[in-house]
Amino acid sequence: MIVDTLKVFVTVVEQSHFSRAAEKLNLSQPGVSLHIRNLENELGSKLLHRTSKHVKLTEAGSILYQRAKQILALYEEAKEEIHLLRNEVTGSLTIGASFTIGEYVLPHLLADYTMDYPLVDVYVTIANTEEISRGVRANELDLGLIEGEVEFPELLVAPPFAKDEMVLVAPNDYPLCSLAPIEPKELQDQVWVFRETGSGTRAYSDRFIMESGLRVKRSFVFNSNQGVKEAVMAGLGIAVLSRRVIRKELASGDLSEIAIAGKKMTRDFSILKDPKSPSTMAVNTFIRKLREQEKTNAAGSQQS
Repeated sequence: MIVDTLKVFVTVVEQSHFSRAAEKLNLSQPGVSLHIRNLENELGSKLLHRTSKHVKLTEAGSILYQRAKQILALYEEAKEEIHLLRNEVTGSLTIGASFTIGEYVLPHLLADYTMDYPLVDVYVTIANTEEISRGVRANELDLGLIEGEVEFPELLVAPPFAKDEMVLVAPNDYPLCSLAPIEPKELQDQVWVFRETGSGTRAYSDRFIMESGLRVKRSFVFNSNQGVKEAVMAGLGIAVLSRRVIRKELASGDLSEIAIAGKKMTRDFSILKDPKSPSTMAVNTFIRKLREQEKTNAAGSQQS
């Protein structure tokens, strides 16, 4: 079927490698090569320059890639419209999520979503906010769920779907933990533990430090929330993390919160979507489910 061959071609282009495309498609590498060879024979043009490390589009391949994306999108729309005749939501959904959302929000949401819509194939990528934003902009992801400020505002589906409370945490024996809410200036010359550049959590930490006029004595950088938590518990320094990330550690007493006087520490959780991409039923139902879940969570938090 030509649609299957076009899917193989698009996947090879986006993965920039035959073996990675084969792994993603659950095909053998010779099978992927055969699809591409048959496509080139049918069109009478070379579509890809292939090396041992990556593949590169020829001029003909670039034309086909753009048209193939459109054809596949239209095919998915047609499938959905046909299935809607039977009140079924089908198709695929490729979601990218930043680490905080991907690790602490998305799993529970997907459990509910896939129970309600079992015919939708869901693929998830977890990376930092910057990487997810680039993936949506490159049409590699149907949706991006990110934290903090949006680098590409033209992709934003407004309004944000949730507010996320940020917390300054420290080891239990940290001197400032024994005090009442402190002024930000009391954090001068502290040792900090950060997420990597490109992370929404890192962007929030940098902004907090800059707006508070703080000097950083020394810092350590980890590329995961778990790494930051472990580093703080080990006594390396203090950190700003989402309350969702450290809720269990605060409850168990493994970490302590440093309250900041007169400062509301929150950020937005936002949805990124390219408005030029088709809005499928799988996408629409997921966004609706996401907003419903966060509305329920917010109501529960207010009652408690």
